[in-house]
Amino acid sequence: MTHRERLLTVLRGGIPDCVPVAPDFSNMIPAKMTGKPFWDLYLYHDPPIWEAYIDCAKYFDIDAVMDGYFPLDLSDPVDGPAWERFIVYRDAEHIITQLSYQGNGKRIWAPTVDVYYVADPPTWGVPPAKIGLRPKPMRYTPVEGVKPIDRGPNGLKRVKELLGDQGLVGVFVAGSCALSNEDDILNYYDHPELHGQWAIERVEAAERRFHTLMAMEVKPDFLCVGGSGTLVFQTVDIFRQLALPAVRRVLELATAAGMPTHIHSCGPETALVKIMAEKTSLTVIDPLEIPPMGDCKLAELKRLYGDKITLKGNLHTTDVMLRGTVEEVIAASKQAIDDAAAGGRFILSTGDQCGRDTPFDNLRAMVDTARTYGKYQ
Repeated sequence: MTHRERLLTVLRGGIPDCVPVAPDFSNMIPAKMTGKPFWDLYLYHDPPIWEAYIDCAKYFDIDAVMDGYFPLDLSDPVDGPAWERFIVYRDAEHIITQLSYQGNGKRIWAPTVDVYYVADPPTWGVPPAKIGLRPKPMRYTPVEGVKPIDRGPNGLKRVKELLGDQGLVGVFVAGSCALSNEDDILNYYDHPELHGQWAIERVEAAERRFHTLMAMEVKPDFLCVGGSGTLVFQTVDIFRQLALPAVRRVLELATAAGMPTHIHSCGPETALVKIMAEKTSLTVIDPLEIPPMGDCKLAELKRLYGDKITLKGNLHTTDVMLRGTVEEVIAASKQAIDDAAAGGRFILSTGDQCGRDTPFDNLRAMVDTARTYGKYQ
């Protein structure tokens, strides 16, 4: 089987030639492998991080599951200020940028800055005062040399061509996180009268995006409806109230169209797996993190829901992948296969994003174990 065929077989509930393996290294390891400062990828798109991921996936020969890595933009141009990006601070370790536009004869600055690091992914939306900067910079220079990229339908077509048979490309339609920061939480409790309206608006936006996606000539291979830390800033009840209606609607539409669906939600996730498996037609969920980062027990989830949903996970990214020996990675991979591979509907993966300095030998050991020990008889 090709990587693509193997993944599609699993997502359809079939038995592949071996357990697919897709460690989560969507950012740090691909960026490191280019040998460039990380800001080259995230700020200057040289190359864009999603193309670096494809190179990385091919290098390690994984069954690539690009769950939302390509930021497909289907929005129409809107009237408004012409925002420009400026560098407001730079040293050997950081490039800090801030958006600005000219309005009424003066320069207006965005209330937050974006911090790009030489050897880590960026931090977006930081209040300037939090890192010792003025709200309005005294000195600034334009960001120059950004490589042009296409985030539209033709960009998706290019990404699918670059990935080829190495795996599947998914794009976001709706998100499982209606609340994702402290301000969202305060807003939620300050405005209970708006909760119903917010839920309806999320459903309407999801439906519009779904229908636009399905009208494209080149479609994604699957649809993403997740969000990092779904049950970190939201309780289960808040998720059910605000986010689930839109997620469920997309799943209904996708199922009718024969389109697989995917949720990524790091952190506590057992309750989310239960809801998705029992109340929706979701195809696959990850990363099923173990304590203390999450609350998932892979064997238990397989026993309860393995006939309803594809499980994807869940080797510990720090204790096993980053700090563990090759032998420990092999043992953990075998345990995950023993816990969840029976009958199919399992993709061997990591609990969440692999750290920048994860030994390459550990990643190779994980892939090799899936190809050998993960063989179906």
